[in-house]
Amino acid sequence: MKKHNPVNERIKRKYFVFLKEAKRHSEPTVDATAKALSRFESYTNYRDFKAFHFEQAVAFKNYLSEQKGQQSGEKLSKATLHATLTQLKRFFQWLAWQPGYKSRVQYADAEYFNLSDKDTRVATAKRQQRFPTIEQIKHVINVMPTKTEIELRNRALVAFTLLTGARDSAIASLKLKHVDLIAGFVNQDARDVKTKFSKTFNTFFFPVGEEICTIVSEWVSYLRDEKLWSNDDPLFPMTLVVTGPDKQFIAAGIAREHWSTASPIRSIFRKAFISAGLPYFNPHSFRNTLAQLGEEVCKTPEQFKAWSQNLGHEKVLTTFLSYGEVACQRQGEIIRNLATSQRSVSTNAAEIAEAVYNKFRSSGMDIK
Repeated sequence: MKKHNPVNERIKRKYFVFLKEAKRHSEPTVDATAKALSRFESYTNYRDFKAFHFEQAVAFKNYLSEQKGQQSGEKLSKATLHATLTQLKRFFQWLAWQPGYKSRVQYADAEYFNLSDKDTRVATAKRQQRFPTIEQIKHVINVMPTKTEIELRNRALVAFTLLTGARDSAIASLKLKHVDLIAGFVNQDARDVKTKFSKTFNTFFFPVGEEICTIVSEWVSYLRDEKLWSNDDPLFPMTLVVTGPDKQFIAAGIAREHWSTASPIRSIFRKAFISAGLPYFNPHSFRNTLAQLGEEVCKTPEQFKAWSQNLGHEKVLTTFLSYGEVACQRQGEIIRNLATSQRSVSTNAAEIAEAVYNKFRSSGMDIK
């Protein structure tokens, strides 16, 4: 069975370079495009892209809508369909302008990758984001075991995420030199730290409790004073894996190396929340928790601007639109309180009117 098309591979490689260097897309975005193209090529049995026709787009769209996810076993979501088809649409629109393809690929044919208006609305609808409360996070931290240095690292990892709201990719690449315990901030320097859009900024510790700050401080002190690690060593190192007596791999403390990806961090979070009897919340959800806390504690626009910058946002609007959604339960409380306030205003107005009426009557004034 055919597994690839050399001609297609060459033009795909050119497109990936275009996405990365010209459009400045990240590696995950390029990977998503590669996955979408792989799906399409597999469906067409790796037919040359020069043979692309709108009927292929329509047929593939129908085929994809019937496919099931490998993990869920259910049909692919509208969001997945929309993302995959959008990547394909952009690729073939770009392809229609490339030498050797201009006369073969019609720009307008890429439009047939579009979902219906109804499915597009379903795919792009903004839904209520789930995130933990401060109390839930602290409960998880309090019940996490602390007997080994791996367990100490894991607890400090969860505490640090709450204290700073840093993204998991940044946390995986942080070094000891980036943490200033005296001034109470983390320097997310894009030269060393994998920050979003390679931005460099300082994150001062959020006011989430002295006990959280203490856990992080003790972990940093442990690495510096007991392990005698230097500034360029990782803040949260990977697990050291060795071969045990029975020739099986076992965890034997921490290695003096960074995690290569953020996947181990998410695994630690999953295990911690489930062990605490709570549903799993990923590290990124802590940013929603902190954004909501900011809405509660910030009293002036300047304060919320500082809070927004602390999350790494250049614009306050980013914090409001991406993280500042009012939780559904809180939304209900606000609406109910407004109704109570209205009734209170009406009652007070009636009482005032009656008091004025009685005052006039007692003075003998004719108010008919």
